[in-house]
Amino acid sequence: MNGQRFTQHLAGAAALAALLALGGCASPNRAPAAADVAVSKNAVANAVQAGAAELAPAEITAARAKMMRASEALAAKDYKLARELAVQAQADAQLAQSKANSAKATAASDALNEDLRVLRQEVDRANTQ
Repeated sequence: MNGQRFTQHLAGAAALAALLALGGCASPNRAPAAADVAVSKNAVANAVQAGAAELAPAEITAARAKMMRASEALAAKDYKLARELAVQAQADAQLAQSKANSAKATAASDALNEDLRVLRQEVDRANTQ
């Protein structure tokens, strides 16, 4: 019988914990806003690693500014504003990363086309001799 009571108490405690967790998720609190700010910081870091500072400076500057404002809003406990700015910063960072990747791909394509042009000239020169 003691084992059965223990199991019932454990099940009740688990149910209470689940309700508290769900209640916490439903209210606008720090955790979701903090997570969004962390995701935006990661997105900005990824964009910078992709070369956005050199290849998409306006976009990465906007992302950084919004990320900093989101951090400030989080510190001021304005969680709604923090989440909104974090989402915007993430979008700006992703745009910056995409532009940087596109610029790199274009440069690689241009280099390849130049190599092909030079090879064609060499083949034409070899065939005319």
